[in-house]
This record gives sequence, structure tokens and C-alpha cells, in this order.
Amino acid sequence: MLQFASATGFVRMILIIALIYFGIKILTRLFAPFLIKFVAKKAEQRFGEQFGGFQGKPKQEAPKKEGEVTIDKIPKTKTSNKNVGDYVDYEEID
Repeated sequence: MLQFASATGFVRMILIIALIYFGIKILTRLFAPFLIKFVAKKAEQRFGEQFGGFQGKPKQEAPKKEGEVTIDKIPKTKTSNKNVGDYVDYEEID
């Protein structure tokens, strides 16, 4: 014997599925900002653990005397490669 679903049961199932779908959609919109903040905070903590000392703590320097010169950055030197190969003279052929 074949059994068929009633029309009211079918409509009820469609309504339940639609309510669940829209409920999840609404809850996602409400809780998404909190979830994103939580994930960002966790990522920041992991990044801070990996690069421990670089997490925004200013390094304490000894007090400098007046007129003392310090260089914080080493300038990049331009290196040229003088050994670029042999010069080959050529003739044009007509």
C-alpha cells in the first residue's frame, strides 16, 4: 500500500523549514559582530604570542647626553656588479 502525505502536513513541514531558516538568518545577523570581534581578539592574541616582544611595548633607552649622535637606521648601500660579462663586438650583415 502506498501512503501519501497530507497537504496540511506538507505545508506544516515547509513552514517549519522556513522558520528555522529565517531564525538562523536573524540570529546570525545579531551575533555576527560579537563573533567577529571574538575571532579578531583571538587572532591578535596568537599574533602577540608569536612575536612576543614586538607587541607595542616601547623599548626603554638610556638617557642621552646633549650633543650625542645616534644612528637608528643603517642606510642601504647601492651595490653595482662590475663583473657583468664580456663585451662582444658584432658586425651587421646586409
